Amino acid sequence: MVQKRDLVSINNLTPDNVLEIFQISRDLKDRLARGERPRLLENRVLAMILEKPSLRTHVTFEVGIYQLGGHAIALAQNQIGIGTRESCQDVAKNLERWVDLIAIRTFGQDIVEALATHARIPVINALTDSEHPCQALADLFTLMEVFGKINGRTLAYIGDGNNICRSLLLLCPLLGVNITVAAPPSYAPPRPVVVQADHTAAMTGAKVLVLDDPVRAVQNADVIYTDVWASMGQENEREERARIFLPYQVNAELLRHAPRGVKIMHDLPARRGEEITDEVMNSENSIVFDQAENRLHVQKGIMVYLLQPQIPPIAPMEKRAL
Repeated sequence: MVQKRDLVSINNLTPDNVLEIFQISRDLKDRLARGERPRLLENRVLAMILEKPSLRTHVTFEVGIYQLGGHAIALAQNQIGIGTRESCQDVAKNLERWVDLIAIRTFGQDIVEALATHARIPVINALTDSEHPCQALADLFTLMEVFGKINGRTLAYIGDGNNICRSLLLLCPLLGVNITVAAPPSYAPPRPVVVQADHTAAMTGAKVLVLDDPVRAVQNADVIYTDVWASMGQENEREERARIFLPYQVNAELLRHAPRGVKIMHDLPARRGEEITDEVMNSENSIVFDQAENRLHVQKGIMVYLLQPQIPPIAPMEKRAL
């Protein structure tokens, strides 16, 4: 029996897995630019469970599987009541008999893990409070487009040690990318994630640094990345966080301490004027909307990659340099 694949966490992937996803994504993006839409997932159905608000995740998954010849069904929490009205196990056992893939955007990492444990079909973490692997993969794919070779490049993440920060900490060292995180001490990423990042970095030659000084963090950065200071579910902390994180705003003053031409990234949605200024986000250094576009292409690559063991052989795609 072929073992199914899931994307519950970056931890599900090896460097070769990531590069395979990127190769598929690169090919599909190139084909789309030529007006080609290979129906690699014809008649396949994706169930999207959306417990959190979504623009990029919803649109890119739905458009992505449509471009591959499949179909998506969006399910809101009030339609399912996963974990309340119905157990994760029962949801998984129902959906596996009707659809080919599940993507879930929810709060608890345990919910995604339970779905993956009980479903015979691939499960995709489309965001939890712990990780956002689809976004991190799109981010590193974007950097490959910008720089070509990314091994040895340095990404400086400025702000809250949230799900985006954690996924970047797990993924960057896997591909030999140095990562420096600057966060207030009480909002630094969890120690176990940093330890794991250090362990991976020791094998790939990357460097991992966590500190509380944003100026020091950006001094040798090729990329500066930021995110909202209060994530979904933390709205009641917004005023307090805005006060604590003010020294971590990505603005023109901070960029004066970074190398000329440093690239600017943000996973969106952005609170302009809080974690990032309009001046920086709209600058020629910004690749924010390239990241957003690449959510489409990379998630197409993820879906094809995850379904490869379970569907008839896919016609070989042209191999090309990433």
